[in-house]
Amino acid sequence: MLSKTPEMHRLFETIRTVAPTDMRVSIEGETGTGKGLLARALHYHSSRRDRPFMIINCASFPESLLESELFEYERGAFTGAVQSKAGKIELADGGTLFLDEIESMSLGMQGKLLRVLEDQKVERLGGNAGIHVDMRVITASNVPLKKLVADDKMRPDFYYRINVIPLHLSPLQQRKIDIPLLVQDFLNRHPVAVQKGITSVSKRAMRLLLNSPWPGNIRELRNVIERAIVLNSGRVIEHVDLPVVTQDSVPIESNGAVSVSLNEWLQEQEKRYLAHKLNDFGGHIGKTAKSSRIGVRTLTRKMQEYRLDKTIFKQKTFFAEATPRDPQTSLCLRPHGKH
Repeated sequence: MLSKTPEMHRLFETIRTVAPTDMRVSIEGETGTGKGLLARALHYHSSRRDRPFMIINCASFPESLLESELFEYERGAFTGAVQSKAGKIELADGGTLFLDEIESMSLGMQGKLLRVLEDQKVERLGGNAGIHVDMRVITASNVPLKKLVADDKMRPDFYYRINVIPLHLSPLQQRKIDIPLLVQDFLNRHPVAVQKGITSVSKRAMRLLLNSPWPGNIRELRNVIERAIVLNSGRVIEHVDLPVVTQDSVPIESNGAVSVSLNEWLQEQEKRYLAHKLNDFGGHIGKTAKSSRIGVRTLTRKMQEYRLDKTIFKQKTFFAEATPRDPQTSLCLRPHGKH
C-alpha cells in the first residue's frame, strides 16, 4: 500500500498500532480503494499471521447460501447436504475472518453472526453442540455503516460489535498525488512490463492519468496501466486508454493538425480492441474470435499483423504480495521476512 499523503500515512500508523491486537476493525471506502489489501495488512502484521485468513464476499451469495458458507452444517441438515462441511467461521479459528461488502448482509444474518461474536461459539446447521472459535473479525463496506444503521439496514447492536476500530480509505480522486507513485510501482512489478523493459510513462500519458476522475479508484488505474503495458511496443508508455474518450486520445501535431491518417488511427483502435478482448479471455483464440464476431483465421492473421502474442495474455498479474522499497511512503502487506 503506497501513498505520499499525510492522511494515508496516519492510516498506516494506525494499522501498525491496531494490527497486533485482536480488536475488530471495520473498513469503509469506495470500490477499488484497497479495502482487501488493508484487511490483509492487518492480518499479516498480527500474531495470527501464520493462521488462516478466511475471506467471504457477502454480496456473492443469497442469504440461504451465505448461512451455509459461514456456518458449518451436518450431513442431512438440508436438501443437498450429503456430507458435513466446515464453514468459514470454523475454518477461521485461530486466524482472521474478513467479511467483505458487509452492507449486503441481511438483518437476520446479522443477528445470527452477532450471537457468534458475543458467545465465541458457532453451531453447525443441523447440529446441537456449540464449537468454540477464536477468530478476529474484519469487515469492509462500500457504504458508511452509520448510514446503514440510519436506513434500518444494519442492527445497532451488530454495528457496535463490528465497529470497534473504524478505518476509512480515501478515493483516488482525493489523493491524485499518489498516481505517479502507484503507476511506477505497477511497472516495476508487472511481469510483462519487466519482460518488455517498460520503465516509465510519458508526460502526456501521465497528464491524462492525473486528469481522469477514476470512479473505479486504484483498481481501475491498475487495469488501465495493465492494458497499456500489453499494447505498448517501446520502453515508455505513450498512450493510455481511459474510460472516457478525450481529445488527447488522438495524436496532435504542434500546429494543431491530426498527425496520423484515418487508416492508421483505425488500425490502432483495432489493435487496442483485439488486445483488450484477448486480455479478457486469457489469450484463448477461439473465445476471443467468437466474442469479436470474426473467424479464428482472421483473428490469427490480425494478431500476426499487430504482433499480439497470445502467451502474454495468459500471464497473471499479482501485485498484492510484493514488498514496497520505500518505508516512508508505504505499508508492507506482509512483515519483512514473511513470504
